[in-house]
Amino acid sequence: MQSYKEKISRENLPKHVAIIMDGNGRWAKSRGETRTFGHKHAIQAVRNAVNACNEIHIPYLTLYTFSSENWNRPQDEVTTLMTLISETMLLEAEEIFTKGLRMHVIGDLDKLPELVRDQMLHLVDITKNNKRGNLILALSYGSQNEILNAVKKISSEVKNGELEIEDIDEKVFENHLYTKDIPPVDLLVRTSGEVRISNFLLWQIAYAELQFLDILWPDFGKEDFFRCIYDYQNKERRFGKTSEQLD
Repeated sequence: MQSYKEKISRENLPKHVAIIMDGNGRWAKSRGETRTFGHKHAIQAVRNAVNACNEIHIPYLTLYTFSSENWNRPQDEVTTLMTLISETMLLEAEEIFTKGLRMHVIGDLDKLPELVRDQMLHLVDITKNNKRGNLILALSYGSQNEILNAVKKISSEVKNGELEIEDIDEKVFENHLYTKDIPPVDLLVRTSGEVRISNFLLWQIAYAELQFLDILWPDFGKEDFFRCIYDYQNKERRFGKTSEQLD
């Protein structure tokens, strides 16, 4: 049986894939384990997504790692997640560098524990010249806050005479987002069967294809990623135009 990877055309690949990694808690609960158990087993799914992306040369992959709303979870779970993120970065740093990936981190990093923030910024720094691909972690990230911060920055520039109101356009606005050097999302994938965006990249997914999978995140494999790409390639992306205009 032909794999999805074999079915993928290399002529019509998305440039930027974003994933809402959902379902760790339910996966663990179905096995009679704690949510922490699910978070730990989710690391392999992250590797699967990164490796699949690397294999078919998709240049940008964004992973929703920890949302601004996740700070409201029980303190022991938040502490466990921060520790897990720190430990994973230490374990995966060499692999990320060896693969030639450039690391980016987007979100309100000031809220992160100092150790986690320093580790992230160090990895961003040592990989800044890598060209193979871009791995973006959304940490302490909320899209509404990102948009509000952009509005405040632009308002301040107008107030200080650094920017004219008439000059504000989509490009100016995008340059004030966390993702200013990153292209818009072509494909957004969410696991766990939930059908919602959860305050993730609201501006950047304006014309993204959306796929909602019934798979819980720890079960996500490379073939699942390739299937998403195959399905993406079988969609007609019109960007407001008619099918006839695209012919």
